[in-house]
Amino acid sequence: MENVRIIVMDWSTDRDRMRAIRYPVFVLEQQVPETLEQDAHDAVSSHVIAVLEDVDVGTGRLAPNGHLGRVAVLKEHRNRGVGRAIMQALIRIARDQSFPEVELSSQMHALGFYQGLGFEVSGEPFMEAGIPHLRMRLSL
Repeated sequence: MENVRIIVMDWSTDRDRMRAIRYPVFVLEQQVPETLEQDAHDAVSSHVIAVLEDVDVGTGRLAPNGHLGRVAVLKEHRNRGVGRAIMQALIRIARDQSFPEVELSSQMHALGFYQGLGFEVSGEPFMEAGIPHLRMRLSL
């Protein structure tokens, strides 16, 4: 894994840095409608950003209900350990906040990634923003 730095961010002051990652990944690459990419959870979630070689390359959030989401890594920086570092940081934050478990909605192509972090499938496939997903949980 490369030297990825994870920084805790504040949506109210750092949203542009996170949007600069989320917009190209979700809206441009995955065709998620821009109106769905941002939501009310952003303002109340714990956010992190991944920095590699002084460049913001990934982000993710932990919502107050224990849902991990908006995990995104810019295409040119994938497969370098960035996503794993983001998830490990978010899981640490959840443990620090005494969550008994965390959950997420995984796109089908990412199941193996999340399973490698210990997440287990819970439920049936469903569509979100036109993309097939599965719910996954991790006991903390």
